[in-house]
Amino acid sequence: MGQAKPHRPIALVVEDDEDQRTLVTTLLEESEMSVIQCESAEAADLVMSKIGRAVSLLFTDVTLAGKMSGLELADRAKTRYPDMTVIITSGRACSDIPKDTLFMPKPWNALDILMEAEKTLQNGYH
Repeated sequence: MGQAKPHRPIALVVEDDEDQRTLVTTLLEESEMSVIQCESAEAADLVMSKIGRAVSLLFTDVTLAGKMSGLELADRAKTRYPDMTVIITSGRACSDIPKDTLFMPKPWNALDILMEAEKTLQNGYH
């Protein structure tokens, strides 16, 4: 799990594929966000329990290592922090997307991720 730099909006990237996680992290850092990386929803849930209100954007895969899915994590995030931007991604069709979240099918377009990060920054959430 990486450490975020202070005084920048924080993104939480939850992906068990290291290459995908690294790519999303690089994109979000390009948009001037600090990034915390997690391999599992359980690890990300722990981060959110400690600094949840400081997280501006959650990017999570649906299928993750561990018992909790990315959908469950996204639902918890939106319940606790309704203004948080939540992006869910998967290589499979997904019909159970929590309300007020964005679904990006894999393979996703890097520009789409950058645009969502920019929207989050413009909306002034943290």
